[in-house]
Amino acid sequence: MRLFFSKFRMSGPQGPLGCRWAASFVVLSLVLLVGCRPAPTVSRSDATTSAGPAAEEDAAVDDSPAETETADSAAVPALSEDVATKSAPSDEATGTEPTTNESATTEPADSPADDKPATTAPPTTDTPTTDTPTTDTPTTDPPATEADSPTTDSPAADDSAANTPQTPAANKETSSTKEVALIPRQEFFGNPEKARARISPDGTKLAFIAPVEGVLNVWVAPADDLSAAKAITKDTHRGVRSYFWAYTSKHVLYTQDKDGDEDWHIYAVNLETDEIKDLTPIEKISARVQEVSPDFPETILVGINDRAERQLHDIYRVNILTGERELVQENPGFAGFMTDDDYKVRFAVTVTPDAGQLLLQPDAEAEGGWKEFLKIPPSDAMTTGPAGFDKSGEKMYFLDSRDRDTAALTVIDLSSGEQTVIAEDDRADIDGVIAHPTEKNIEAVSFTYTRTEWKILDDAIQADLDYLKTVEDGEIQLTSRSLADKIWTVAFTVDNGPVKFYLYHRDEKKAEYLFTSSPSLEKLPLVKMHPQVIPTRDGLNLVSYLSLPKGTDTQTAGRPDQPLPLVLNVHGGPWARDSWGYDPEHQLLANRGYAVLSVNYRGSTGFGKNFINAANQEWAGKMHDDLVDAVQWAINEKIAQPDKIAIMGGSYGGYATLVGLTFTPELFACGVDIVGPSNLVTLLDNPPPYWMPIMPVMKTRVGDNSTEVGREFLESRSPLFFVDKIQRPLLIGQGKHDPRVKQSEADQIVAAMTEKKIPVTYMLFLEEGHGFAKPENRFAFYAVTEAFLAEHLGGRYEPIGEAFDGAVFEVPNGVDGVPGLNKALESYKPALQADAESDAGQQ
Repeated sequence: MRLFFSKFRMSGPQGPLGCRWAASFVVLSLVLLVGCRPAPTVSRSDATTSAGPAAEEDAAVDDSPAETETADSAAVPALSEDVATKSAPSDEATGTEPTTNESATTEPADSPADDKPATTAPPTTDTPTTDTPTTDTPTTDPPATEADSPTTDSPAADDSAANTPQTPAANKETSSTKEVALIPRQEFFGNPEKARARISPDGTKLAFIAPVEGVLNVWVAPADDLSAAKAITKDTHRGVRSYFWAYTSKHVLYTQDKDGDEDWHIYAVNLETDEIKDLTPIEKISARVQEVSPDFPETILVGINDRAERQLHDIYRVNILTGERELVQENPGFAGFMTDDDYKVRFAVTVTPDAGQLLLQPDAEAEGGWKEFLKIPPSDAMTTGPAGFDKSGEKMYFLDSRDRDTAALTVIDLSSGEQTVIAEDDRADIDGVIAHPTEKNIEAVSFTYTRTEWKILDDAIQADLDYLKTVEDGEIQLTSRSLADKIWTVAFTVDNGPVKFYLYHRDEKKAEYLFTSSPSLEKLPLVKMHPQVIPTRDGLNLVSYLSLPKGTDTQTAGRPDQPLPLVLNVHGGPWARDSWGYDPEHQLLANRGYAVLSVNYRGSTGFGKNFINAANQEWAGKMHDDLVDAVQWAINEKIAQPDKIAIMGGSYGGYATLVGLTFTPELFACGVDIVGPSNLVTLLDNPPPYWMPIMPVMKTRVGDNSTEVGREFLESRSPLFFVDKIQRPLLIGQGKHDPRVKQSEADQIVAAMTEKKIPVTYMLFLEEGHGFAKPENRFAFYAVTEAFLAEHLGGRYEPIGEAFDGAVFEVPNGVDGVPGLNKALESYKPALQADAESDAGQQ
């Protein structure tokens, strides 16, 4: 069965989002705006313990910033884990993402004293508030060679010295910062060398992701000879990020859309013939993998939304050899189904008008053919739901926050209804599970507060994990297992370096080194990520993460010797979370001289239902107050210079950026919005069609766009209607094919700002969706971003130079708003135009 909890994973023979365990309960992972941050240089979603072959909701591939737009994540409102998706050395997931920290460790990794979360007094009473603007506001409208000695040229200086780092004259860098080499941005936002290692179910082959001529593809090698690997997919455009083994061990399946439109198709590669077959050859659908079973290795269950105006996914059984499909279950209007290894539909879920859920069982004698099994109240709907069956199929694992705050893992006897708690934690939800690949007994569970902690429930794996802790430093992530459970692939993740992958032989207790995701990162002056716990004005605790420029905290680890310019980096979702690990944006910005703070504001997942519910209809309200409180905390702690604070983020984080510049216009020096909505009314009026069964959730948690009162409320929380309040410069990045946050969301606020003569620079990427998947587009966007931030915060930056090569974008507005942008555009030819000219020259 397939379950879309925003972070929850169960382990099985494969890596993240194993289909055997996850039910298509799309409503359970409402990550509306996920998928906008650069993907972790090694994204955390692959390095998780999850259930069996699956098309993961990989926001991105390890080591590559990419969007969380995947076959799975597309199914849930996720404005954003994540716009170029968050790139962190963890082997996701972005990661859509969003797509994300499901690391398998037996206990919290030992952290140095400087990494212990810091809790300080609440912000002072003069903390800026985020009250709605006043009533007079309109309501209808190997480091660069010169990097060791940054120059002091103005950021507007000639950009011809492409390899020379620039430093605005206003910047007062510490001597320590000057001594740190300027790291080329390609190191942070390029593709991994190799990533996502997964063993085949029979244990004889190893698959991984790696570039072919700069484009990510799936490779397969004999498990005992990595040097014999060959590419089995043939993508030459956006790359393949989501793949999984079929139980034949002779086929690899992967998902792919076109230019970020999230019209997902599922493909099968026959390793014996090299044939690639589209298993869902239907136009304008968003296919989902529903189930993959070892009992039926040549078929899979797939959700296809080719009727009912693309709103509903029917379940089909598809033969991966022939492509033939037969209908298993027509969808009468449900949000999703839960199936088992026998390919039987065991449950369906429907969303009630108040945003609760009903779990239904098939019953031929009941009206409509379904009977109610249990109700999930609205307050528990995002933290409660099915998580799999035991081997007999007579018991169901169930995440449950009813009668408690955090989600516990329980088991329900389906005959008697008796429910037993397996594991729980008072601070955080259960967010990961290791389960035996065939016996399905729960072996370990994880919780993530500031760092991921694992609790062993089955002594059978204790010795394995004890041994693995001696192999490498960092958090241990179990990414796949053979069906016989003799071979594992394991990833070791840290916050200041790449992921290392090993093949672990259980019988011999021997770990065999495979590869490092991005070896070049090991040679670079990367920084640590310091967990913090920040109090809010109304008594909540915000788990947050702080990165500082190298060498700036010589007296107290995690606290700079003097206040620094700060970038508040806001995650998407909003029903997602930031976690400890390698983050490419943190690393880039810290290297440029900024403190970087990521905050799990109310509504973030993993901290219990009360923390999520505290965000209901608080967009631009208390959710923004949390960000303001975090900024004030950073000022009080002498981390941030009050006049040099930027806000940036993707998807919901992009919306938060727009809110920051309109609702607290004097707090931030500038903002960077990546695929963020500007008008909540138009956002909710134009969702992807397959969101329709779960729109009651959006109405309850964001606002009701179906009533006049609700629309007025949504307008009062929409930055578009307060553009005249903006006082500081804005940079916007948008994907032309984004199905969640349409291009019009960016167009309309740019038009409104332009009409009022407020400066805004707008980059529109023509082959992207909800985030930036292609490395060339990421290079272009972050080249402009770092120059923009340097202009307004005073940090250093790598000139744009040739960063636009291979990218496909337009700058409809604001070419003069970023140092070097106008000059770089003079020689820029979009890749589409360059290819056309090249083809013409060959004729």
